[in-house]
Amino acid sequence: MQFDILTIFPEIFSSYLPFSILGRAQLKGLLQVKLTNIRDFAKGVHKTTDDRPYGGGEGMVMKPGPIYRALESIEKLSNKNLVILLSPTGEQFKQDMAWELSKWDQLIIICGRYEGIDERISSLCIDRELSIGDYILTGGELAAMVITDAVSRLIPGVLGGSKSNLNDSFEDGLLEYPQYTRPRTFQGKNVPGLLLTGHHAKIQSWRRKESLKKTLARRPDLLEKAQLTPEDKKILNNLKIK
Repeated sequence: MQFDILTIFPEIFSSYLPFSILGRAQLKGLLQVKLTNIRDFAKGVHKTTDDRPYGGGEGMVMKPGPIYRALESIEKLSNKNLVILLSPTGEQFKQDMAWELSKWDQLIIICGRYEGIDERISSLCIDRELSIGDYILTGGELAAMVITDAVSRLIPGVLGGSKSNLNDSFEDGLLEYPQYTRPRTFQGKNVPGLLLTGHHAKIQSWRRKESLKKTLARRPDLLEKAQLTPEDKKILNNLKIK
């Protein structure tokens, strides 16, 4: 899979993309991340990529020309490519969307800045607008890294053939159960004894209950859409009574 990220600050990505899971996946050829500097496609001596908004108002708006030319320079790998604009007004990015995006061959991601980009780019070039949350960032670069990371770990082989992503929070609509590792005792706190028994069925049952308990306490809104079994509902009813 290939990610093409359009930004006026490509240097930002050098502190994240080469490391850990993303770095190893790129070395293995499982994914490729290409950075395109929008400023390279700006005209004039100063390579200006923004200007004052028509109609007045605070801040600056990214000019359509440099973004359009930058997009035109991107080589399309196949018909399975998607152009994404990162914007506070976009759909909220969630785990099910990460799975959906992982099926594409190429994601072309535009990092907005300032007060946003000229609306004509949206109508001419954008397939989808996404936001990573209901808050404002200085630019789309952090959001681009979040989406690249979340989508990449769903690509077969990126996690080394592991199925660990299937147990992550949000995969089945619930928060993940508590995790423990060595030592058994730390600062007077012990690992739950059941996890030391090797009884896999009981451990799975404990983990499911703890997952339900944590979701009920911290994100009860998730339970409305979660895939709950009759046993799950019974556990939740007992937890609510307590």
